[in-house]
Amino acid sequence: MQTIIRQEYLDKLTAFQNKKVIKIVTGVRRCGKSTILALFQDCLKKQGVLTEQIVSINLEDFDYDELRDPKKLHTYLKKHLLADKMTYIFLDEIQQCSNFPRVIDSLYIRNGVDIYITGSNANLLSSEIATLISGRYVEIKMLPLSFKEYALAAKKTTELSRGYAEYLESSSFPGAMDFRQQPKELRDYLEGIYNTIVVKDIASRKKIADAMMLESVTKFVMDNIGSPLSSKKIADTMTANGRKIDVKTVEKYLVALTESFIVYQAKRYDIRGRQYLKTLQKYYVIDIGMRYMLLGSRATDVGHILENVVYLELLRRGNDVYVGKIDNLEVDFVTVEPKKIVYYQVAATVRDESTLQRELAPLRTIKDHYPKIILTLDDDPEADYDGIRRINALNWLMGTVK
Repeated sequence: MQTIIRQEYLDKLTAFQNKKVIKIVTGVRRCGKSTILALFQDCLKKQGVLTEQIVSINLEDFDYDELRDPKKLHTYLKKHLLADKMTYIFLDEIQQCSNFPRVIDSLYIRNGVDIYITGSNANLLSSEIATLISGRYVEIKMLPLSFKEYALAAKKTTELSRGYAEYLESSSFPGAMDFRQQPKELRDYLEGIYNTIVVKDIASRKKIADAMMLESVTKFVMDNIGSPLSSKKIADTMTANGRKIDVKTVEKYLVALTESFIVYQAKRYDIRGRQYLKTLQKYYVIDIGMRYMLLGSRATDVGHILENVVYLELLRRGNDVYVGKIDNLEVDFVTVEPKKIVYYQVAATVRDESTLQRELAPLRTIKDHYPKIILTLDDDPEADYDGIRRINALNWLMGTVK
């Protein structure tokens, strides 16, 4: 199996090494959390850290099944603490241990302990644990492979268009790299991840009896990436199509899907009023390959797929990302920081003049002087329209243009 060094995440772990904060790595299943902890442990050993200083437990490994009991886990870890050296504790899929926040808090207050944990559910940082360890942790949000990481691993850096097509079809999950030339095995692999998340994690944890309805909502959201959605709109559309469901059930399913990182919700932002809006969010899927697996070849909306890829990349780069609204026009993405805002439009192509003007219109309506960018798949030289830059999206994803 090919191991891809996710240097960006390793650097983040290294930056917080030996600091008095709990390192929490969150992200969808199979995005590489366990691997990054293993790679970081290798880094520690290269620094001279001894094997007995490292305690590593994967709570999904049956060998450690009894340690899902918080008292047994606490007792086990206490036995492995060293009196005269730093003890590095790695706990993978910590949500499998009930009442784990008290275990973590008890370890945290001791000297000579450096704690790293992972979890595949956003509920890991629910109000309960956030209150208990408030101000004592840093969250490292992990995503599957970026296009740049994929292109480097697949050696497609000189064939970006071909590499991008493969990236979408072959999936961004690191483990899928081993099945790039095996479509049947790739489908089985992605089905396995999907079933684990939807059936094992969501349906069992949320006590959802109608797994088929949950899957119907999941497919609906994935089929409508980049489109404004509300719980009522989803419920009404599904009911009209013969799948009767109420708004509260849709809301429950959407919360579960976003908590499991299989879909992401982008809230809307009123650019003129500088305020966040509570209606008609957009949703994006964690992996386009998984979307193809679920929806088949009909799921080939090039523009919305590119929008999905750009959204995840903006998250990867540490941004808070919103869908912009100005008057009756929409800006695909607004990244908001305390002292900087950047506006993005995303389109498959703007070679048609009417399409170009449509994409420029909302950006031209914004009267501030923050950067405004149009990202497209057009393999054309960069252009400038009165301060609005048009950039090739693949070069932007590779980081060769900013």
